[in-house]
Amino acid sequence: MNILLIEDDPVLADGLTHTLSDSGYSVTSAITGGYAEQLIQAQDFDLVVLDLGLPDMDGLELLRRLRSRKVPLPIMILTARDGINDRINGIKQGADDYMTKPFELRELEARVHALIRRCYGGFSNDIVIGRLVLDTQSHQVLVDGQAISLSAREYGVLEILLLQAGKVVSKDRIAQRLAVDGDALTDNAVEIYVHRLRKRIEPYDAVIRTVRGLGYLLERSDDK
Repeated sequence: MNILLIEDDPVLADGLTHTLSDSGYSVTSAITGGYAEQLIQAQDFDLVVLDLGLPDMDGLELLRRLRSRKVPLPIMILTARDGINDRINGIKQGADDYMTKPFELRELEARVHALIRRCYGGFSNDIVIGRLVLDTQSHQVLVDGQAISLSAREYGVLEILLLQAGKVVSKDRIAQRLAVDGDALTDNAVEIYVHRLRKRIEPYDAVIRTVRGLGYLLERSDDK
């Protein structure tokens, strides 16, 4: 799961990055709204944590821009503005959750997990395709209750396909999702990981299909 943290306080941003990383999330930081917009256009994220007091624009303006472009990302506001009108306005502008500073790290972790679960897994921690189960809380892929052994890159590819099960995911999106320090995977590398995963998941009633010219689609092996 990839989180974009938009926070201009370097101490707070560093602390939140470490906390969320320890919980199994991949965290990218931005200190301005403009840079955050560029990241959202260029990369694939599962959740945005948004401060409102940004140096180049009000966070609500960024929120409005994203929602006006129909960006479907779940967005959590994290701010010192704690008035009831501030909360109402944030939700009306399109925020999915609103949390005020100061806060407990445990509560932030719980809310982040609940928001991801609600947006991607309904009311369950699990996303199920065939016998494959993605546990969004433990960040594991399970079969019959047992975690299957995957490399970090294999897990990353399978996670995005499971989160978008039944939908086509492009090679570019997978490559950007697994980028390290700005270096995306090559198309050939993506193909290699997909080839490995096909063999791994075939016994578990799940299949990765190639949609020529578009990308890959994960579905039950008995789906037509």
